[in-house]
Amino acid sequence: MTFSIVGRCEETGQLGIAISSSSIAVGARCPWVRAGVGAVSTQNITLPALGSQILDHMKSAKLDPAKALGRALAENEWSEYRQVTVIDAQGRTAFFSGQQALGTYHAVAGRQCVAAGNMLAGIHVIEAMLPAFENASGHLADRLLAAMHAAIAAGGEAGPVHSAALKIAGEQSWPLVDLRVDWANDDPIGKLDGLWQAYKPQMQDYVTRALNPTAAPSYGVPGDE
Repeated sequence: MTFSIVGRCEETGQLGIAISSSSIAVGARCPWVRAGVGAVSTQNITLPALGSQILDHMKSAKLDPAKALGRALAENEWSEYRQVTVIDAQGRTAFFSGQQALGTYHAVAGRQCVAAGNMLAGIHVIEAMLPAFENASGHLADRLLAAMHAAIAAGGEAGPVHSAALKIAGEQSWPLVDLRVDWANDDPIGKLDGLWQAYKPQMQDYVTRALNPTAAPSYGVPGDE
């Protein structure tokens, strides 16, 4: 039903998630990022609250990802139905897959990343994501999407994929990137990649103009915000 990767850029410290699902609007429930803190994907039979709870524990209680994940799971019921991945601002990782995760499920950590999924065509789908992320170059978003394309090439989910999302935290309190394909009959990851390619050359301008409205260009759109 879902596969994802959370990752960190060693050069910039940016934190992000790319995720897809057979369900509608996966980006509304599963990816959570917080600048300077971490990134969490809460999936399978999703409890969205786990995302903010784990990030809170890492920031306020200064817990490492494994302890923050364990505490959040202990605070909520039905942990056996959850699948969660975590990375923090230092690149430390943790993951959990409950015994009631759906279908074939798997999770594995790599260098500055964790990939996980359920209802998979096979565990090799997740294992293909790590080298794709680790060996890719460019922006963190490009590397996360490379991992998603690798998962699809390896067989992806057992059924069709319909939604996808990309979320990245930079230096500011708001997401640097927050792109979603809430429903597509085919190739939502390809469509998400297309959104990223369109957004990438404008991305920094929207940060600049937020901090100094006189310093960044308008794109000529009436009512441009």
